[in-house]
Amino acid sequence: MLERGKMDRDLVEFVVIDQLVPKEHLLRKIDAAVDFTQLYEMVEPLYCEDNGRPSIDPVVLFKMVLIQHLYGLPSLRRTAEEVSANNCYRWFLGYPLQEETPHFSTVSYNFRHRFTEETVDKVFAWILSEAAQGHLRTSGCGG
Repeated sequence: MLERGKMDRDLVEFVVIDQLVPKEHLLRKIDAAVDFTQLYEMVEPLYCEDNGRPSIDPVVLFKMVLIQHLYGLPSLRRTAEEVSANNCYRWFLGYPLQEETPHFSTVSYNFRHRFTEETVDKVFAWILSEAAQGHLRTSGCGG
């Protein structure tokens, strides 16, 4: 008997984004090993408290670049496209399925104009240190 493909593309479902991310996914392991809230203290001096428009969460910006490097994405433009389409990436960034994710130009602008090379080096060295202290193991992880 010939089975035809499913075409329920317009189906409305209630989902919990956490259930869409495999339990052994690398980003789950990183999320468990690293307390990203500490990053706010590292970048706070680079933000103005009472001037300008609201910013994109700096944790999201650094996590996007981390995703880019972990998964070998060739550009921030491609990273932004992948983040928008990948449920695991959205979960890691804290974005629900219907919310627009940051545009690549916003990420790029912040890394060119806001975050100094020293800050970027400090943050990523800290992330690696936290992951190592959290005994992050990458063998057998989904990607």
